[in-house]
Amino acid sequence: MAPAPTTAESVQNPVVDGTVKSMKPTAILHRTLWRPPVAASAEGSYITLEDGRTVLDAVGGAAVACIGNSHPSVVKALKEQVDKVSYVYNMQLSNEPAEELAKLLIATSNGAFELVGFVSGGSEAMEGAIKLARQYFYETKQHQRTNFIARHLSYHGNTLGTLSLASHPTRRAPYAAILDTDHFHHVSPAYARRFQKPDESEEQYVERLRQELEDKFLELGPDTVISFVAETVVGATTGVVPAPKGYFKAMKSVCDKYGALFILDEVMSGMGRMGTLHAWESFGDNVAPDIQAVAKGLGGGYATIGAVLMSKKVANGIRDTAGLWKHGHTYQANPLACAASLAVQKVISEEKLLENVQVQGPYLESLLRERLESPNAPAAPFVFDIRGGGAWWAVEFDFTSPEAARLDFKGEQFAMAVQARCLEKGLIIMGMTGGANLQGNAGDHLMLSPAYNVTKEQVEKIVEIFVRAIEEILQESAV
Repeated sequence: MAPAPTTAESVQNPVVDGTVKSMKPTAILHRTLWRPPVAASAEGSYITLEDGRTVLDAVGGAAVACIGNSHPSVVKALKEQVDKVSYVYNMQLSNEPAEELAKLLIATSNGAFELVGFVSGGSEAMEGAIKLARQYFYETKQHQRTNFIARHLSYHGNTLGTLSLASHPTRRAPYAAILDTDHFHHVSPAYARRFQKPDESEEQYVERLRQELEDKFLELGPDTVISFVAETVVGATTGVVPAPKGYFKAMKSVCDKYGALFILDEVMSGMGRMGTLHAWESFGDNVAPDIQAVAKGLGGGYATIGAVLMSKKVANGIRDTAGLWKHGHTYQANPLACAASLAVQKVISEEKLLENVQVQGPYLESLLRERLESPNAPAAPFVFDIRGGGAWWAVEFDFTSPEAARLDFKGEQFAMAVQARCLEKGLIIMGMTGGANLQGNAGDHLMLSPAYNVTKEQVEKIVEIFVRAIEEILQESAV
């Protein structure tokens, strides 16, 4: 099939509700079949579009805008840094905001991390984590370690390396023929609501997953494994899925037993999103990793930045041998990005935003459960799960029940229909599909990840519009 035309002269217009919606042309090859609405300005969690409408961002783009737009402290820091130093190449010169940001990240890790490497985003952070882990064993003369183990229904980035590491069927599909299947291997997801057996306790489920990981180590050769890699809380692939209690402690025990590294991907869940600075502090058995990737909440959308955090063990393995990280990019440790990120982190601390998250998060959950799970709620028969923590929540739907036989979505994916309806009503959310089975072809989930400074009134508005959109789509689909 020929690609959709997206030049300034010709553009494919989307079909919505059976009618073609006209749109302005675009010279961008977008990630959608149409040109998304264009943002003209933004303040806090409100974004004004070019057509004059103002919408409330309830998902921070993709769990990124953790303090909203146009915060005066960050704007000031960026302007001041532009006047000082806008760019240096980090193999020639370091810069003050990069050094200060690194010190802050180490100082707030409660001893978990020793050194930091900066990159330009989440995919780069995970690619950097992969390479750092391999370099650690290369420098420590364990050259036979070449295998990574990750999980099915995971997502770790959009580079070829991170797509190989992850197991996201839809995103892998176009590139499957050129992905590395020799060095990247997968075990079951830690997704109890879908995959825990009816006769299993939580402890038995965790033990089954631990044994599966150990069996994979033994199959590959224990001394050939570089690391086990996991998202502390799974992101868009399955929709804010935390692991069962004791899972990460069990997985790390396998890594420790065979001398492999334990790597956590907190690109989406980290830097305060779950109500603690690091998601593993609250949703990962408080088990610190050997290497951790962070990104979205680090810069809060004010800068394209990510970071790779490493433990003293890994840091010493590099410092005592090569003495340097054999990985880099042109915009690594960019002064503007680091200045913006430093300001964002100071805002989170000084305005006590994690404390706000710990208040508004449970309130958001309570409203979702009241409006979607109560006996008289129109959506209740189709709500499979409401889950999350802090400022990150998801609602998963299941349309395999007898009640679902009376619904006809006319070929449209429910999650995407709700996302579109929310936008029509002035609310930005994220809808995703394919997280209900290992094949990635079933399931609908919707995610909310508001800014850490979200107010009680905004939470109420988010839930009101969100639920109304869900109920409208269900009502319109009834046959």
